Amino acid sequence: MAREYARTDRVAQQIQKEVATILQREIKDPRLSMMTVSGVEVTRDLAYAKVFVTFFNDDQEQIDTAMKVVADAAGYVRSLLAKRLRARIMPQIRFEYDKSLVEGVRMSTLVDKAVSEDKRRAGENSDSEDEPSIDKQD
Repeated sequence: MAREYARTDRVAQQIQKEVATILQREIKDPRLSMMTVSGVEVTRDLAYAKVFVTFFNDDQEQIDTAMKVVADAAGYVRSLLAKRLRARIMPQIRFEYDKSLVEGVRMSTLVDKAVSEDKRRAGENSDSEDEPSIDKQD
């Protein structure tokens, strides 16, 4: 009988929940205020975990600063995580910037722009077809 979820998936889900709580409540840095944990990937041996974070602002300088802050706090986050989880092995945590939110907004904007451009062109074509054409005959 196959399991619905692999152990690594369950561990990753629990790590995501706990890291999000730790970053929100334990780390008192205002540079991390607009950050969310979007996902976690854990290796099969549970030795390493990539924690993907997204930011609600799109200022690259602020994002770089915040990524440096969380990278510096990775050891502290890991120690708090070890106290909260019952695991024999606590993975090394590496924070990665997840661009999917920014890319999703960019793609949505492009689609909206294309749709409005198509509607505008369709409106121009229907207006020009409705106008009677004047043929000059000499």
